[in-house]
Amino acid sequence: MRFDLKTLDTFPMQPGVYIMKDVKGKVLYIGKAKQLKTRVKQYFLNTADTRAMIPYLLREIATIDTLVVPSEKEALLLENTLIKKHQPKFNAVLKDDKTFISLMINHRNPWPMIRLVRCKGKAREDALYFGPYTSAYAAKKTYELLTRLFPLRQCSDQELARRVRPCLLYSMKRCIAPCVSKCTHEEYALVVKRAIAFLKGEDREIAQALQEEISLASKQLNYEKAASLLETLRQIEHVLNAQTVVAKREGKSSDALALYREGEELLLVQLFFREGKLVGSAFFSFKGILEEEEALLSSFILQHYTKQTQLPQEILTPLPLVDGELISEILGKSCLILCPQKGEKKALVDLAIENAKALFYKEKNAKTLQENRLFDLQTTLKLTRYPRTIACFDTSHLAGSHPVASLVLFIEGIKEGKAGRLFHIKKALKGDDYGALQEVLLRYLTKAKEEDTLPDLLIVDGGKGQLHVAQGLFRQLDIASVDLIALTKERGRHDKGMTGELVFLQDHHDPVRLKTTSPLLFLLQNIRDETHRKALYFHRSQRTKHTLTSALDEIPGIGPIKKKRLLQHFGSVEKIRQASEEELLKVKGITAKDLHYLSGYLIRK
Repeated sequence: MRFDLKTLDTFPMQPGVYIMKDVKGKVLYIGKAKQLKTRVKQYFLNTADTRAMIPYLLREIATIDTLVVPSEKEALLLENTLIKKHQPKFNAVLKDDKTFISLMINHRNPWPMIRLVRCKGKAREDALYFGPYTSAYAAKKTYELLTRLFPLRQCSDQELARRVRPCLLYSMKRCIAPCVSKCTHEEYALVVKRAIAFLKGEDREIAQALQEEISLASKQLNYEKAASLLETLRQIEHVLNAQTVVAKREGKSSDALALYREGEELLLVQLFFREGKLVGSAFFSFKGILEEEEALLSSFILQHYTKQTQLPQEILTPLPLVDGELISEILGKSCLILCPQKGEKKALVDLAIENAKALFYKEKNAKTLQENRLFDLQTTLKLTRYPRTIACFDTSHLAGSHPVASLVLFIEGIKEGKAGRLFHIKKALKGDDYGALQEVLLRYLTKAKEEDTLPDLLIVDGGKGQLHVAQGLFRQLDIASVDLIALTKERGRHDKGMTGELVFLQDHHDPVRLKTTSPLLFLLQNIRDETHRKALYFHRSQRTKHTLTSALDEIPGIGPIKKKRLLQHFGSVEKIRQASEEELLKVKGITAKDLHYLSGYLIRK
């Protein structure tokens, strides 16, 4: 069924919204118009419209509904509402805010902390947000710098409440240990205040305040405190010297928007400028959309900024928006929408355009996709840290014999082959899975703590029991900066993504169930199954080695020394079987008598 062009003459001339649908009544595209009849006719009569998706849209249209409204402003609002409701195939729809990675400080908490989070929907009123950032990499680098400069806690509220002595971060001078009253509320609040000021771009004010504090500490002969403050000051000065400051009028907060398009794919970039500095960015990818660039920018601003609690003073666009004044009125008169043609503001838009092109290609990079997946993992499992490094443990044995364990390390979601380890279980009782796990975890965590190579996330294969074993070791070793989960299958098969999984978390009674189609499930299963495969392979190799070596133990006249020489020379019992008499006699210490027993026994076996 094709759309009947004759019905176009019946369309109203008033402002309103048109809704294009297919034969099943599914909404394909929603648009607004100052004059509905004139605008809709252009789709069918204007041969100059070269938008790539127009032919595809026209082939699918069966009906077009119209809604008349009193003004263009009402049409703009109605279009935005209907796009969010129907999420049409050919419209640019902001389905979620997954690209938003920000730094959050829960400043109303008695002991605030800095966290990397995804901003979905409206921001929490009890927290301050900084960013968003272009990529997970940029956000992580900023977070790492902040934790060096401002030693705030990194543990959860539950861990903070139950600690009785400071953790490893205190001895590393990465936390001032509010958990055990190593600092006062006033001292901690001062560090929080400086971290917030740093994120707001008030770097030089912090540097000046630190310089004054260093002088005061020196006069009071508190040299340890002065040295610590001096180290912080040097790091801040290093940041200031390396920082690129975008020249712009002071006191203005601006967002610069830009687009980059190739074929059906399009990327929109936001750059965030606060107090003359580029403080963060975000990007949105679209595919197969119909809107022209001007309409897309208008739609984006309405969809995105109407739900923001804090608006910039200016939104800078790369081209004029016909509805710019109306949109500004909807958002609030204090937020202007401008299309600069020259000067400093034009330079900001040009910078956004450069970023849009660069990020368009970066978005295709698998690493970016993996970073987003890890951030989703952090959000879904309520982790306190971004899981850049993930360590996973598994044990293996056969009826308690030849017990072993394996560690596999994943960095940025990719297996780090050389960093894995294999363990012989030496002390645990036969068949004691908990004891075996405790033994290898203690060995690993003790060494990792000493070498400062603790992972961000530790995964143990198993359920609540295994989780409690690891938690006990965390308390024993004063480890508070590592997230911990236990992963177990609802059914005991290892067939990636086809069975449900239970994820047991710290301080949560009920496990998290991941859908069988979840990308996060596949990621966790890939990590756990790789660890399981490694443990199983190591166990089998140890069992096989023992079995084959035992074959030589039964041969008369072949003692430990001759057995060792034979295995060193040939490499395995199988190769000893295949060796000729001349080759066997070449082994030091093997006599004709040994050869007689060797030949008869090995052939018989």
